[in-house]
Amino acid sequence: MFEFRKSRLTRSVVTGAMATAIAAAVLPAATAAAKTPGPPPVPERYTTQKLAWQPCGPGGSLECAQMKVPRDWYHPGTGEDLTIAVSRQRASDPARRRGVLMMAAGGPGGQGLLRPANLVKKSPSIGAAYDVVSFDQRGVGQSSRVRCETDAEFQGYFDGDSRDRSPAAVQRELDNARKFVDSCRARSGDLMNYITTDQTVHDMDLYRTLLGEKKVSYYGPSYATVIGTYYATEFPQRVERVVLDSNIDAAGTWAEFEEGQPLSFQRRFEQDFLPWLAKYDDTYHYGRTAAESKAKYEKLRGALRDHPLPIVGGKAVIDPNRLDSVVISVMYNGSNFPALAKSLAVLDHWDQATAEERAMIDKGFGQPANADFFAEFFSVTCSDTPWDRDTGQWAKRAAKDAAKYPLAGARELTYTAVCANWPESKVPRTKITGKGLPPILMLNGRHDPATHYEGAQRSHRALRGSRLVTVDGGDHGQYQDGSACVDSAVNDYLLEGKLPAHDITCEGAPLPAPAGQG
Repeated sequence: MFEFRKSRLTRSVVTGAMATAIAAAVLPAATAAAKTPGPPPVPERYTTQKLAWQPCGPGGSLECAQMKVPRDWYHPGTGEDLTIAVSRQRASDPARRRGVLMMAAGGPGGQGLLRPANLVKKSPSIGAAYDVVSFDQRGVGQSSRVRCETDAEFQGYFDGDSRDRSPAAVQRELDNARKFVDSCRARSGDLMNYITTDQTVHDMDLYRTLLGEKKVSYYGPSYATVIGTYYATEFPQRVERVVLDSNIDAAGTWAEFEEGQPLSFQRRFEQDFLPWLAKYDDTYHYGRTAAESKAKYEKLRGALRDHPLPIVGGKAVIDPNRLDSVVISVMYNGSNFPALAKSLAVLDHWDQATAEERAMIDKGFGQPANADFFAEFFSVTCSDTPWDRDTGQWAKRAAKDAAKYPLAGARELTYTAVCANWPESKVPRTKITGKGLPPILMLNGRHDPATHYEGAQRSHRALRGSRLVTVDGGDHGQYQDGSACVDSAVNDYLLEGKLPAHDITCEGAPLPAPAGQG
């Protein structure tokens, strides 16, 4: 339901955009059915192409190139080729170089092209030992893109109050979903059927071939855990070391994953953010208990339902859904809590807000939803695994989750209705077992809102021989997040091949205090 990428905020500005919030996360998985016959041998015209490396931008040492891939790996002679943008950060110490570390982005809908530079900046020992490479997966960024609605057409898709379960409100959500799918058919044609995880991992293996590597290691967060699991399962002889960070249950379905997210977002809100907010009532004046803070949030939400707040020169409004969306986005990382709390305090006393505070709200709440992100998101999530096409069933499910887990459960139908209308997929099924793979290192926070811990545990059980590092925290994305325990486990594995002897638990990064307190 939501995008699986980390949303960072400064201490003074909430930068969680609605698109980041609701995508986010990021997201779902492979299936457990038997694998159908694989694609035919890769035609020579793809394996003999040369990567023309150029600087990705001024300054820095990240290189970019483009490669051609079949539209459909199972029928490489049909349809126009696609272009995949790839990148490479060469090992800074050639004498210590031990191979290639491939990365992928979360989402679905995230862009991975520029990520190697940031990873090696934070972990120079990894950058010294590996060529760190990545790509924009098919459908997004600088690769061949899938198109659905324009940004202007997509604005308003998530507006209103999704807790409204009146027949008119439900029908509006169903109509919006059908309209979105119709736009994908009109503007992308059959391409929407080939933006899948299975097709992506074949792109990756061609990239490995063009790099001249027999094997690669892999690091991927969030939805990229699905990509990594698929790749390792379909090409077990091509992987050496695999790190999966903030895991989606790759042995389940996207529908099952989305059904689990309302619980995990509500848990993060009620067990982490609200108690933290109450702890600093002297700063934010939002209640001295979690219950009081929750009641005040609901009061604000109700006021925005009755009187949406115009922002950004009147081009957008803060309504209940936009408020929830920003909260969802910000909770991906605990370092964002002070900025979110300050924003809630400003909204609670809007008539007294300063010009600086109003500008902060405009910047944090005024970002439009990104239509291209959701074109990719739905292409993958609706095609990878089977969906129930009964929109009535999904409407009932959304009503149930709206009552039980209101923060995220209310908007469930805005996602599931799209997939219920998506063209039937013929994507092959992959059984996730861990058979023939090296031991895989998995990381997951107990209160991760986007990739819930329960799903990570199921994926851990499916990937026989894997090790799970459980982080006592609620952030999304554990590596390079402030836990020395986690970083040591990852670095020891990638650099020395050392895995924990058994599953372990690490302390996560502590939640911050408000500015000026410690």
